[in-house]
Amino acid sequence: MTPSRSFFEPALSSPDSPQIQRRAIPDSGEWPADMLPLLQRVFAARGVTDAAQAQPKLAQLHAPELMGSMQAAVQLLADTIAAGERILVVGDFDCDGATACAVGVRGLRMLGARDVMHAVPNRMLHGYGLSPSLVADLAHLQPGLLVTVDHGIACHAGVAAAKALGWKVLVTDHHLPGEQLPPADVLVDPNIGGDAFPSKALAGVGVIFYVLMALRRHLRLQGAFAAGTEPDLLTLLDLVAVGTVADLVVLDANNRALVSAGLRRLRAGQGCVGLQALIAASGRDPKRLTATDIGFALGPRLNAAGRLEDMALGIELLLTEDVVQAREIAGTLEQINAERRAVQQVMTDDAERAVSRAVLQAEGERPIAACLFDPEWHPGVVGLVASKMKDRLHRPVIAFAPAEPGGDSLRGSARSIPGFHIRDALALVNAAHPGLIDRFGGHAMAAGLSLPHARLPDFQQAFVAVVEASMDPAALQQQLLSDGELDGNELDFRHAEALRLAGPWGQGFPEPLFDGHFQVARWQVLKEKHLKLSLRVPGRAEPVNAIHFSGWTGNAPANHVHIAYRLVSDDYRGGGAIQLIVEHCANA
Repeated sequence: MTPSRSFFEPALSSPDSPQIQRRAIPDSGEWPADMLPLLQRVFAARGVTDAAQAQPKLAQLHAPELMGSMQAAVQLLADTIAAGERILVVGDFDCDGATACAVGVRGLRMLGARDVMHAVPNRMLHGYGLSPSLVADLAHLQPGLLVTVDHGIACHAGVAAAKALGWKVLVTDHHLPGEQLPPADVLVDPNIGGDAFPSKALAGVGVIFYVLMALRRHLRLQGAFAAGTEPDLLTLLDLVAVGTVADLVVLDANNRALVSAGLRRLRAGQGCVGLQALIAASGRDPKRLTATDIGFALGPRLNAAGRLEDMALGIELLLTEDVVQAREIAGTLEQINAERRAVQQVMTDDAERAVSRAVLQAEGERPIAACLFDPEWHPGVVGLVASKMKDRLHRPVIAFAPAEPGGDSLRGSARSIPGFHIRDALALVNAAHPGLIDRFGGHAMAAGLSLPHARLPDFQQAFVAVVEASMDPAALQQQLLSDGELDGNELDFRHAEALRLAGPWGQGFPEPLFDGHFQVARWQVLKEKHLKLSLRVPGRAEPVNAIHFSGWTGNAPANHVHIAYRLVSDDYRGGGAIQLIVEHCANA
């Protein structure tokens, strides 16, 4: 692989090590008598004041009718089903898009649609979303209605191409819209300006699930279901949970209710055969599955298909009812994911060298933002590289790769830090320099874009200028928010299990992190990079095991350390054992 070309601008001073800041814990709260005090203070620190908010139920979900254009969408779907017309569900090539596609296909069939087909763009052939080239490739299917899931709000040309063929188009999406909306028959997106739906954090899979719930209610009122035949859409919540967690949307109360219900199904062995096969292939225990397992095991394996191959394989896994086929596909995805990890490692190593050279040339100062590019990088993996470099620098990072081999267009993935809205930053660049960016879209923390290769230096200069003008300097200091210290009697299996089951934890509702001072009794290095510690705790007879992944710096830890850590049960040792997962370690 050729050396990475990197573009940096002079920056603010290099940030210090992460600062540990303890969360404020309000005194108020209405809690059950049997709830552990530890859980009470963890929930209170996240702005939750009673059990109903802490662990919301499906009965607390916002009503589908609150979402804009929902009634029009339901009527369009009901009319299409009644007419027996073909419905084509078009997904996207990430985990949210794949699960949304599977939910759409499964749900519409459950609700009486007799002719439902699906499609997904190929990253290398079609690019993102509903593009004119994808519409052209799908023209032979001649659907009466095309339904987009997890995309469409920015696909003006693709929607127009579908309309030109005489198709009706329903867009279901959750991404932020631009100034102009595409010419679809109906658009359902809680983030369209003026939409009254209270939760703006739904993933794409959540939006299509809401559409299906509203459609079922409409059909029920029309007398479509005989006694005892109404389909149970809750059987789709395993897919909703996986797509929601994997897309890193904020886990507000509405999303936590959806994810919790989906996790319960997966733990009970009631998930679709494809997800059960994926859990088995990942080596996870389904009975103990958590949102973290979705984020680090299931999501990446599904995403790998869209990154290196074709997400059609991932959707096939989520739609099959054949256990043998599910196992075969899950095994294939396992192999693709291993290849993805290898490609990612090479690209990340190259990006690390480029970043290190730039910081060295700047006499230790880090750039306020970074744009990285290599002509041999894979466009399906640049988002992972951007994420790694964002963590390395604690700065906004965009990684670019050729959209296709030998082409003159680049595809970029952007990742940001808390306090800096990356999609809005791209919008500012686009407004100041019309025509510089071909396409862009995304969220506060992640976005994607495409632009001509020759314009990369111009874009880098414009992007850095926007970051310099709008970045709050305080955001450049990385902080770890801690839930405080744990007493010796709280460092046990009971409390570790209570924390595991109190989730789902995730974006916007972070897993509890604690901090404290410990004496190092013993330490060793594992696999030349992980630091394993045995820590003495005041008030506790036995030391506590701790592991700091990739924490070996070449220097022995001090006798006394201050660590930020997560308390978890030690599944490897079993028998009620616990360990601390160290996120940050400093000499005390």
